[in-house]
Amino acid sequence: MCGRYASFLPAEAISRMFGTVNPLPNLAPSWNVAPTQDAAVVRRHPTTGERHLDLLKWGLLPHWTKEPTKVQRPINARSETAARLATFRDALAQRRCLVPADAFYEWKVTEGSKQPYAIARQDGRPIAFAGLWESFRWPDETVTRSFTIMTTMPNAEMSELHDRMPVILDEPDWPTWLGKIDSDYQALLRPAPDGSLRVWPVDRRVGSPRNNGPELLEPISAPSLTP
Repeated sequence: MCGRYASFLPAEAISRMFGTVNPLPNLAPSWNVAPTQDAAVVRRHPTTGERHLDLLKWGLLPHWTKEPTKVQRPINARSETAARLATFRDALAQRRCLVPADAFYEWKVTEGSKQPYAIARQDGRPIAFAGLWESFRWPDETVTRSFTIMTTMPNAEMSELHDRMPVILDEPDWPTWLGKIDSDYQALLRPAPDGSLRVWPVDRRVGSPRNNGPELLEPISAPSLTP
């Protein structure tokens, strides 16, 4: 799964990286993005095909739901089952997006406690998660735009921590994921290649969304993942 991540690049840098064209959102850096918070998302405009960078709320609120104040808002969608579930089916077919990140966090259970680890690309480049987005209109005509992150089976590095990992897309795959409805996106829902990620232990302060600063990504001493 993916329940916390860091996204601290300025909006200008994200826009250049993904080739977005709309006015830049007021994006604050975060080293501890948590569910229900607003975060940067890259979407394809349905008419022009241009890429837009916007702030959406993490936790998917389907456009068709009848009880928006009671329904669960999933932060992750399992790639193996998303096409069969009403919560994700329409968004997977028509509203796919990219979620920029610089690192993400996962917790490993060790001797009755949980040790957080940070995960980033080995090459140092930002991460692009595969995501889905929705737009819900309330009775007063206000709109909530939200997103969820796709997950898949873990690669070698992530299998030491958890039985799931977010779907990470390389730049050549972005047009396909953001593309037309009939694009061959299913083949992209796979683990990142073995050896493409680096993992290091971080302080447990990352467990609270009240803590937010670059020190959360600083490595600490912790038992090795492998014996």
